[in-house]
Amino acid sequence: MSRNPSKQSRTQSRAQSRAAAITADVRERWRMGPEARGLMLVSAVLIAFGLAVLYSASAFVAMNERGNSAYFLTKQLTGVAAGMVAFAVAAKFDAEKLREWAWPIMWFTIVTMAAVLFLPERIAPTIHGSRRFLFGASFQPSEFGKLAVVVWVAMLVVKKGDSLRRLTKGLVPFLVIIGLLDVLAALEPDLSVAMLYTLLMALLLFVGGARMSHFVALAAMCLPMALTKIEKWRYAVARITAFLHPGNAPATVSFQLQQSLIAVGSGELTGRGFGKGMQQASFVPFPYSDFVASVVGEEWGFIGIAGITIAFALYALLGFRIARQARSPFLQLVAVGLTFTTVLTAFLHIGVVIGLLPTTGLTLPFVSFGRSNLVLTMLFTGILVNIGSNKERVIGSGATDPLALATA
Repeated sequence: MSRNPSKQSRTQSRAQSRAAAITADVRERWRMGPEARGLMLVSAVLIAFGLAVLYSASAFVAMNERGNSAYFLTKQLTGVAAGMVAFAVAAKFDAEKLREWAWPIMWFTIVTMAAVLFLPERIAPTIHGSRRFLFGASFQPSEFGKLAVVVWVAMLVVKKGDSLRRLTKGLVPFLVIIGLLDVLAALEPDLSVAMLYTLLMALLLFVGGARMSHFVALAAMCLPMALTKIEKWRYAVARITAFLHPGNAPATVSFQLQQSLIAVGSGELTGRGFGKGMQQASFVPFPYSDFVASVVGEEWGFIGIAGITIAFALYALLGFRIARQARSPFLQLVAVGLTFTTVLTAFLHIGVVIGLLPTTGLTLPFVSFGRSNLVLTMLFTGILVNIGSNKERVIGSGATDPLALATA
């Protein structure tokens, strides 16, 4: 009888040792759902295609201005490397924590966008008549502002709940903060980004349950003021005129659209072939950024334009499916906002180069030259992948067995 307690003690000791070993080897990881995997695949294809298009679109300009045909491609590759780091971190970071960072992200955006306007030229240089960058062309605060708008508006929509349907306590705080961002963006000037901020706010408020009557009333009050103020930005008015009345528009404005249409039209169905486009040889302005889709149309034809349109439509489908299955209302709004930002920018860019929309100056995500935009878009995708993933517990080197500790 004296042996049994000793044997039982040894058995319990071994069981405790096994449990301790298992506990020490337990870790948590994010397991991507099918939509998240699909989104990552679509993004990878767009990035690879974008690098090829960028080299073709920028080689002539880079050789003339920099003496190196791969100058823009090399710089873009550094953006891809930084974007991969941003994507990996975002994909493994619990996106729900962004709710706690909403105000710090918004204040950072406001401060940096204001700094662009007031810091000396050596820190915030004027590039192509606009002040949008800090530290040369390393960081563009207005691009980061897209994330700030999505996260901050989503946070406040969830926080306000039913009071969102009240005008003073519901909508006014949104109008004040986003209105401030709009003013800062317009002063750069970057009216396209200011418009995008407002559209993002309106979309998330609509999804969150705000009353449409409030939007109609505010739009009616703000429209006369907006029309008065916009006259100060004559170039924006000229772009709209070029779209509505191409024959009456100044040549300096209509030239962009005309050359883009020539490029797309000359590509016909299958295109001239990779690297054989002619319009990017100083004809299409900014062929590697604002009008990169025109290069796609010339070298890859209708098939190329249709292909990237389908790719972004698929990105939208996957992103909105992730939003529908999100873990919380906050993450649902964030997923909707991030997906909308990327896809709307892409479709606006494509619409401009084929003449369906007035010139806006928006780049094509994943494809156009611009490291700030590329890194931010990959960060957006990483956040969407995290929202489309589930946390699971891993025992040992690989197998997932949530009941292992209970049976040990």
